[in-house]
Amino acid sequence: MIFYNDSIHYKFKHAKTTTDHMPNRFVKKLSGLGEIAPADAAVLEKAVLRYRRFAPRQDLIREGDEPGPMFVMLEGWACRYKILPNGSRQIMAFLMPGDACDLHIKLLAEMDHGIQTVTTAKVAMITRDEMSAMMQKHPNIAAAMYSAQLVDEGIMRAWIVSMGRRSSIERVAHLLCELYLRALNIGLTMHGEFEMPLSQVVLADALGMTAVHINRVLKELRMLGVMALKRGSVTLLEPEKLIQIAGFDENYLHRRQRRAV
Repeated sequence: MIFYNDSIHYKFKHAKTTTDHMPNRFVKKLSGLGEIAPADAAVLEKAVLRYRRFAPRQDLIREGDEPGPMFVMLEGWACRYKILPNGSRQIMAFLMPGDACDLHIKLLAEMDHGIQTVTTAKVAMITRDEMSAMMQKHPNIAAAMYSAQLVDEGIMRAWIVSMGRRSSIERVAHLLCELYLRALNIGLTMHGEFEMPLSQVVLADALGMTAVHINRVLKELRMLGVMALKRGSVTLLEPEKLIQIAGFDENYLHRRQRRAV
């Protein structure tokens, strides 16, 4: 799949340079995971100046491709996914603003999964050489990046537990708690409301359920009065009750993030 990999390098070569003054979610996320000094923040901000805009449901990279640059989500959502032989899809992670994709993926010969946008997205691309040089010169950045990778691994373990042992309502409630805390950590919540631009089909692919079943579970959570759902966002009305339903323990998101709670 060399042609597609070449297209990634084309996207990087022809990336725009941002002049936006929007909050840098990448810097904010890493600041919640390590001691990011002003000089470190300036380096990170410079590293993501070049970006590309992607439409929804557009692949950033596909399974089987040679690994390319490290993607950084500046705006919008993406997901990691695999397509099974029967054509069904399993989503394995959601990538929110501030998330970086695969610090060490260059060690692989080819991608073992795809990454696709869920919404319109603004994505920066940092070459592996740039990332390596930045981490060598700035140990605070390196430490925060490694912590971010540990969080990603913790999320994956939590998802495995959900798929294997949690009931349907526990599974959905747990994901809502997780996404809320991740949004809170980067300043994307207000009065218990947070952006969740995920269709019921997307949620079904992430939680190993059908869209019809997801609809029933969301209706049950609404009837319990713990959350309100509207197009593109969720409001947690009774967070403590939702936490109880999910059996949620935020420890896998790392204790440092509790400063934002």
